[in-house]
Amino acid sequence: MAKHSKRYRKLAELLKKEYHDVDEAIALLKQFATTKFDQSVEAALHLGIDPRQADQIIRGAISLPAGTGKEVRLLVFAKGDNEQAAKDAGADFVGGKDLADKIKGGWLDFDMTLATPDMMGVVGPLGRVLGPRGMMPTPKNGTVTNDIGTAVSEFKAGKIEYRSDASGNVHALVGKLSFSEDKLKQNIETFINHIRSSRPSSVKGIFIQSITLTSTMGPGIAISL
Repeated sequence: MAKHSKRYRKLAELLKKEYHDVDEAIALLKQFATTKFDQSVEAALHLGIDPRQADQIIRGAISLPAGTGKEVRLLVFAKGDNEQAAKDAGADFVGGKDLADKIKGGWLDFDMTLATPDMMGVVGPLGRVLGPRGMMPTPKNGTVTNDIGTAVSEFKAGKIEYRSDASGNVHALVGKLSFSEDKLKQNIETFINHIRSSRPSSVKGIFIQSITLTSTMGPGIAISL
């Protein structure tokens, strides 16, 4: 069993009860800001889905009201006018086969991949590399689109991707500890409500079974449903 630091154990002592409402959780998170860097805040939802069923996989993208506070390095596969549109919107890397060859060679110095539909012939063979990392472009979450300039702008501004894992969990970055309490609450509630609205019709019983908020270096805070 991993041993927690003295700092972590001291923070864990602040959790006086098993479950907290969102306002209480945010107040606690603010007390966790005892490091020299601005910690990220993440929401983790355990869902009552069967991850083995394709129609119960939860996947998509959402723009958070206050953004994420994280600088996202975007790689875009595009050509012609779309290539210039991606560059103008702030994409960090734009290209085609040249970028695909670099990725095949082991280069992964980026956080997210976008593509126009006409470039999927180049992107498709990268599935083995990008797929397991959750970085493969797909129309389902808006990372394959003809409106590439808008997509780049949205993801640069704080739009996030999410996908349920093999255990039925969905994780998302919802801000930084430096955010105001109001901004954190807006982001957290927006994400939770969005996932709630994404419930597949085939899911029976309780959909959102648990919610946990955590900071990079702090203990998890269970949210009352």
